[in-house]
Amino acid sequence: MTLDISSAPIASDTTDHAPPGPDARVRWAQDLSASLVVFLIAVPFSLGIALATGAPLTAGLAAAAVGGIVVGLFGGTALMVSGPSAALTVITAGLIARYGWQATCAVTLAAGLLQLLLGVRRVARTALAVSPAIVHGMLAGVGLTIAIAQLHVVLGGSPQSSAIANLLALPGQLAGPHPPALLVGTVTVAVLLGWPRLGRLPGPAGRLGARLAKVPGPLAAVALATGLALALGLRLAHIELPAWQPHSFVPALPHGPVLELVAAVLTVTAVASVESLLSAVAIDRMSRRTGDLDRELRGQGLANLVSGLIGGLPIAGGAVRSTANVQAGARTRWASVLHGVWVLAAALALTGGLRRIPLAALAALVLVVGLQMVSFAHIRNVHRHREFPVYLTTVVAVVAAGVLWGVAIGAGTAVLLALYRLTRAHVDVETGPDGSVTVQTHGPLTFTAVPRLSRALAGVPAGAEVTVVHDGSFLDHAAYETLHSWRTGHQDAGGRVSMVTRRQDDEVLDPDGTVRTGSSPGPHRCRAWTPWVGHHCIEQQEDPHGRLLDGVQMFQLHTAPLIRPELARLAREGQTPSQLFLTCADSRMVTSMITNSGPGDLFTVRNVGNLVPAPFEPGAADDSVAAAVQYAVEVLEVRSITVCGHSGCGAMKALLDGVHELPGPPTPLARWLRNGRGSLDRLRRVPAEFTSRPVADPVEQLCITNVVQQLDQLMANPAVERRVEEGTLRLVGMYFDFATAQAYVLDRAAGTFSPVEARAGGQHDRTSAERVTTDGRVTAGGGEEGARLAA
Repeated sequence: MTLDISSAPIASDTTDHAPPGPDARVRWAQDLSASLVVFLIAVPFSLGIALATGAPLTAGLAAAAVGGIVVGLFGGTALMVSGPSAALTVITAGLIARYGWQATCAVTLAAGLLQLLLGVRRVARTALAVSPAIVHGMLAGVGLTIAIAQLHVVLGGSPQSSAIANLLALPGQLAGPHPPALLVGTVTVAVLLGWPRLGRLPGPAGRLGARLAKVPGPLAAVALATGLALALGLRLAHIELPAWQPHSFVPALPHGPVLELVAAVLTVTAVASVESLLSAVAIDRMSRRTGDLDRELRGQGLANLVSGLIGGLPIAGGAVRSTANVQAGARTRWASVLHGVWVLAAALALTGGLRRIPLAALAALVLVVGLQMVSFAHIRNVHRHREFPVYLTTVVAVVAAGVLWGVAIGAGTAVLLALYRLTRAHVDVETGPDGSVTVQTHGPLTFTAVPRLSRALAGVPAGAEVTVVHDGSFLDHAAYETLHSWRTGHQDAGGRVSMVTRRQDDEVLDPDGTVRTGSSPGPHRCRAWTPWVGHHCIEQQEDPHGRLLDGVQMFQLHTAPLIRPELARLAREGQTPSQLFLTCADSRMVTSMITNSGPGDLFTVRNVGNLVPAPFEPGAADDSVAAAVQYAVEVLEVRSITVCGHSGCGAMKALLDGVHELPGPPTPLARWLRNGRGSLDRLRRVPAEFTSRPVADPVEQLCITNVVQQLDQLMANPAVERRVEEGTLRLVGMYFDFATAQAYVLDRAAGTFSPVEARAGGQHDRTSAERVTTDGRVTAGGGEEGARLAA
């Protein structure tokens, strides 16, 4: 697979390890502020999750502290915050009811060890292969299960052992609610839902509401509900924080069938890992970073190991806390670590205050969180991709049978749906004005499609001239025999049959695979722009403009319908590329081909010689490149800039020939080439080299040396220099050799270019000077961390 070097996002940790500078104090201030915001959200949320599972409430705080500190230090997604997980609530509650609390701690510990092993084996990205419909359905089912159980607490009762039991007991609970608990729960829900809308009030009330809305909604809801209960003197059940007794939290081996215990560990591992990895991907997109998913999985495993040892709940990365962390302005992983420190301090110092919180307030908080896990945005997205049956089946199965069975049933539904689509074919019969018949098939023709195909062919009039067009999908033996048997019979009856296969590139083939003469549209046999792979066709097209229009027509006919939805989305949302790709204007450089990119991926700048004039340089030919760089860095906020040279560059030949120094008034080309004088100077001092082969000639040596020089000239741009020093922008050098179709990547420390090696099976490419991990992380041969390249 071609290495998409242009898509190289910065490493997720570059911000964390940025060199000390004038902004270091600002970063620490932002991290401190964000950690306090997340802490205020995490405390009530952790207590509510512990309440919902039936675990000691201190277990929720312990898990929040461990998740913040351990995952914050060792995880691979800098801005994600981990802690007790709502998705694990039902599973944990079932484990506690089945085995007891200490045995549940042992299961958490074992799940952590398994996550560590999976992270070491670098299988994190395998978890992302789970259908999004199953993941969202699982979360929605868990959310409904939580909400139904906590509704009993809000009404003043106690939850039952299962979601079905809770549903059956709900009518009786609704008939006789406990008014004080219902009042506190209603106030909590009202504050939670209304708090973000305070800033929308008109006039001075809106300004005051905007200030109040800066306080996290969960904290405000629980605080106001607690204050109301104290003010009215309501008799309510309050949370109980038992004294910390280490012996009561030591994990104990659970007793039960071995297979059942193994299934419990695998379930906790799978749910915690998938939720953490999906949250990591979402937070990376939100923060415009790219993390190390295997490192994240190892961090989650270490946190669950520690949490199980000290008596904490199972831990996973959480979207709610992580989103709040990003929106609060966190810059590094220290925001998560500090949040964990504050939770630990609260658990030790604020015990008396926490005991005043009514259980109904925490139950209402968890009820709202559970309902919010049923996302209508997810439902619309799943429906748009025709996966709603999988989603709905998973939701119902999770509520009725639990998470493990629910996910298994959802996965089975997804497999059946995929098989149904793979075996479903359409057969269309069209009759032309001259009586000719065209039979078009769409989709794989297998034995399951034979009845439908036979009915369609049976309706063709005897003696008609028929063209059977297959779209190139799979054709099994049963369908092949059906087609050819009918063809023989139709021809014996006096009819004529042409059987062709139309591939996606619009070539029409006979069944033996040969291209039919004259089948390509247009005035010549080659398609509009296929001369670049069949140069003999160029002479057949005398009008270049006609070839251009033919290409546009082919685009409108074949390509536009396929990419129209994506281009429409880009038109609505605007461009958000993460890479600036600066290369030569040479017609042989096809950037989208060598980077395997598409619309919206690259912000591309092309000029003669891929030159970067230094900003404000006296006598510079123009400011267009500097303007493009400034726009990309400051407005689009790209994360990497790649300068790509190529072999046989005419601009480099002209520089070596001294075109820019010819006597007389300089031409526009000569003035422009003067921006490459620094490359000539570098060629004389420290010419760049290849690691795997000698340079072919002086022109090639100047071509690769010019790439190194242009990267240095980029640093003369103040915006680029600032972003690079912050660690939010990476500069990449690249060279492409046309004769061998080989790309090379620059190791800036050594000043050498190493080949990008193609690896089969869709794995990440690598150079001989760089090691690419399975999640796309590139480390230099000397052991220093390099860019993270996404293939």
